[in-house]
Amino acid sequence: MTVKKISLLLTTGIIATVSFAQQGDPKATEVYSPVPKIVTPGKVSSDAPSDAIILFGGKNLDEWVSTNDTLKPAAWKVERDEIVVNKAVGNIQTKKSFTDYQLHIEWKIPSNITGEGQARGNSGVFLASTGPGDSGYEIQVLYNYNNTTYVNGQVGSIYKQSIPLANACRKPGEWQGYDIVWTAPRFNEDGTVKTPARVTAFQNGVLVQNNYEVKGATAYIGAPIYKKHGASPIKLQAHGDKSEPISFRNIWIREL
Repeated sequence: MTVKKISLLLTTGIIATVSFAQQGDPKATEVYSPVPKIVTPGKVSSDAPSDAIILFGGKNLDEWVSTNDTLKPAAWKVERDEIVVNKAVGNIQTKKSFTDYQLHIEWKIPSNITGEGQARGNSGVFLASTGPGDSGYEIQVLYNYNNTTYVNGQVGSIYKQSIPLANACRKPGEWQGYDIVWTAPRFNEDGTVKTPARVTAFQNGVLVQNNYEVKGATAYIGAPIYKKHGASPIKLQAHGDKSEPISFRNIWIREL
């Protein structure tokens, strides 16, 4: 074998060795930027983290307005560090508008609740609004500890769309909570849907909606449809049933 051939083989071997080393180097798949921001969590999972917007901390409804007239303050009651639904004045909504977010909200069905089916502790959290006078996209709040109804309308459902993965209800008189991740829909210029909305939700720490692709805004009658919108407020429902009003507390949001 000539010196030239030996030199070529050695060179080829070195190149192959270097290439193999690069492929096997763990640093080749390590990413160091962008560095995630530091967020200080609450002492328990229900506490607001350091970057959260407090929508209700137990004192007042300064972050809320009336849905019927957004120039008027929300007229629900604040008692014992909680919001009590006032069915006579209708829904309330946040002053601020949001797009994608993480929401924490707690509610309580009163221990003396009456009624049955949809008329037993009914309310709802509307995750976005499609426009003035429209409800938006509802995740149901309802007494279902021992109360049957249509399953795509029970607590934890995306109302009239997605059946909850579990019934994680606590007894009436006990506080319950949602932790929700909302990804808002995006629209093309002509109003058609570019990407649909998605919801992941936990009720009392139990997964009830797993990255569900929303079919459109909530409709009591008929199929859900999308209507082009941008950032929008979050609404709480004053349902028209005659059962005792429910309460909300500890509401905070992280914009994503």
